[in-house]
Amino acid sequence: MYNHGYRRESFNSTHSGTSDEDMVEVAGATLDFSVTDDVPPLDNAASEGHSTHNGIGPKEASKMMDFLDEPVPGVGTYEDFNTIDWVREKSRDRDRHREIASKSKESTWALIQSISDAFTGWLLMLLIGLLAGSIAGLIDISAHWMTDLKEGVCLEGFWFNHEHCCWKSTEITFEERDKCPQWRSWAELISGKTDGGLAYFLNYMIYIFWALLFSLLAVSLVRSFAPYACGSGIPEIKTILGGFIIRGYLGKWTLLIKTVTLVLAVSSGLSLGKEGPLVHVACCCGNILCHLFTKYRKNEAKRREVLSAAAAAGVSVAFGAPIGGVLFSLEEVSYYFPLKTLWRSFFAALVAAFTLRSINPFGNSRLVLFYVEFHSPWHLLELIPFILLGIFGGLWGAFFIRANIKWCHRRKTTKLGHYPVLEVLVITAITAVIAFPNEYTRTSTSELISELFNDCSLLDSSKLCDYVTELNSTKPADDLPDRAAGKNLYQAIWQLTLALIFKIFITVFTFGMKVPSGLFIPSMAVGAIAGRLLGIGMEQLAFYHHDWVIFKGWCGPGADCITPGLYAMVGAAACLGGVTRMTVSLVVIMFELTGGLEYIVPLMAAAMTSKWVADAIGREGIYDAHIRLNGYPFLDTKEEFRHKTLAMDVMRPRRNDPPVTVLTQEGMTVEDMEALISETTYSGFPVVVSRESQRLVGFVLRRDIIISIENARKRQDGIVSTSVIYFTEHTPPHPPNSISPLKLRNIMDLSPFTVTDHTPMEIVVDIFRKLGLRQCLVTHNGRLLGIITKKDILKHMAQMGNQDPDSILFN
Repeated sequence: MYNHGYRRESFNSTHSGTSDEDMVEVAGATLDFSVTDDVPPLDNAASEGHSTHNGIGPKEASKMMDFLDEPVPGVGTYEDFNTIDWVREKSRDRDRHREIASKSKESTWALIQSISDAFTGWLLMLLIGLLAGSIAGLIDISAHWMTDLKEGVCLEGFWFNHEHCCWKSTEITFEERDKCPQWRSWAELISGKTDGGLAYFLNYMIYIFWALLFSLLAVSLVRSFAPYACGSGIPEIKTILGGFIIRGYLGKWTLLIKTVTLVLAVSSGLSLGKEGPLVHVACCCGNILCHLFTKYRKNEAKRREVLSAAAAAGVSVAFGAPIGGVLFSLEEVSYYFPLKTLWRSFFAALVAAFTLRSINPFGNSRLVLFYVEFHSPWHLLELIPFILLGIFGGLWGAFFIRANIKWCHRRKTTKLGHYPVLEVLVITAITAVIAFPNEYTRTSTSELISELFNDCSLLDSSKLCDYVTELNSTKPADDLPDRAAGKNLYQAIWQLTLALIFKIFITVFTFGMKVPSGLFIPSMAVGAIAGRLLGIGMEQLAFYHHDWVIFKGWCGPGADCITPGLYAMVGAAACLGGVTRMTVSLVVIMFELTGGLEYIVPLMAAAMTSKWVADAIGREGIYDAHIRLNGYPFLDTKEEFRHKTLAMDVMRPRRNDPPVTVLTQEGMTVEDMEALISETTYSGFPVVVSRESQRLVGFVLRRDIIISIENARKRQDGIVSTSVIYFTEHTPPHPPNSISPLKLRNIMDLSPFTVTDHTPMEIVVDIFRKLGLRQCLVTHNGRLLGIITKKDILKHMAQMGNQDPDSILFN
């Protein structure tokens, strides 16, 4: 993959930022279709006497060798920021399978090797699941401990978080179950006081100090050691799975730094989550483990199948939802997802979830902190508030995407982007100062969601469960009737309203900073707060106005009609769907969180409504919007192309321009080839019979030419600058003691994909999407006219959509 045989100092142009999207350069000549000269045969078929050497002995004839009869290191690989050739990679894999299948019939050892080759895919999935689950457990435990560290420390062992510290304490009261002598706040340790203005001020200042320290460490580590470790990672994962190569994005340093800084960023109290970055972490695990197996190390398409399964494992450990993880990978991030990848993804997600369950990071035998079970059924009329939550989620999603993209664009285009450390510290300080006075923003976002999802019982001491309870009630504890709200509940409503406003705006500025930042949990928190508030309102309406028409028949006095926690869960799904535009995978993830089939309909109603509302305002989800913002060459399979343009309207060069730069199948010397490579920055060249005929023979990559010439100079005698290069199958005889020619036919693609100049662009776009092409050549009556690359298509689509076509660049 890293091609140690390729030396960048070979030609000056090899390190000039070549891109496979820039393959065309105009030449000095013009293409004249009126040429009537005899057209040479395509493959020098006239050289029928190639086996007659005209007196040349075997020694001289041996000078003409097909240099690539043996594999050359680096040939067929890709440079950084290039798109892979899916067709070539899949063809290579099929050839490898045929070779293994033919050898397996020859000997028992070959048969064993064939079985081993088939088993390596499942072994790799097992290793990915084990590693991803272990890292997720480590992140969960560390983040929980460091979040509690901002408020105090355990005297029995500083490595215990608040909950673990008080587990064995016998001095806990029912009213203050989170307080025990073993856990001390920082104010209590410093001043000896637990209450009063001084204690509050000390706790406030130390909370801000820890938040700033954690965020400073996070952004400093990212900036110094692994710049790719920032952000969510899902837009880049989508682009990589689409065939783009970003060296180092899934490397060892990125994995290490992202794991450490993700714990620091979450613990700092910023409005971000760890669920999205866990997908990036799992894909790093998959990419690193791929290097243990040759068939995945040497084939970029096979590696992307593994990365799709790793993404499923990442969501599996993030939400404890193996099935939802597989559907998320299929629906949201994967570009190529064959059936065998579906089964392997499920296996990897299952192993990852089992590993995390074995670690038990939260001590509740659950994979997530906010797992919940509801017991009360829902009524058909409740679909109305559920749909209202879907509308809110769609509006919030559309607002967030537009506001966040504008802020991120401002960050990229102004001096703000030059001070990432200062930006992170300022946002952290604002977050900490505003968050501490409100107990619902001071706590971690996962704990907040857990409390909002909670179905109140008689044993709950939370403010959200402060109801006026009838002491003579004979109802069981899990089937309490709707009750009047108590004083603390009204106070909690005001605090949640302020928390909702704060979360809505602060998340806009937080997502996209130079620290690991996920969006799943902040989005769910916004929806859960809105849903809980609506649920409480519905509950009180049902209690005080049970004789209204909408409540008659199903919500009488003393009945348990409304479950506010269910409204919180539906609101969380609606807001997450509005931001990411997930549908099926979102419903399944939420279903796996609750473990109740009966709540699928409310979740579906909210998710679909939020998607419809958000799509009516803007078609892009947050990840697609960030892909466009960063200029990644990603061709979305969901976007339709409805314009009536032709291939000639998009190809380069345009009409009346000089023709495309080409190589001839014979006649060019090594010096000519090196000069052409030095003068251009394109990643590949069409090969034609001659410049006069322009009849297409094939396509050859720039990188393969460079590596081939370098290796030929080392391994083949007599290769000098004046050596003639041949792309033909048979070469003409040459006199003895002459300069050795160089045959490079084996590096040429003999079947490049071509379309005619009158092919509708609708078909061309569909071909690029379904075959994953890097480029296709445009011909007219068999003669080469131009070339269309993926970036040409993306620019054309942007232009047709009244967008800036020059934004389609890798920044």
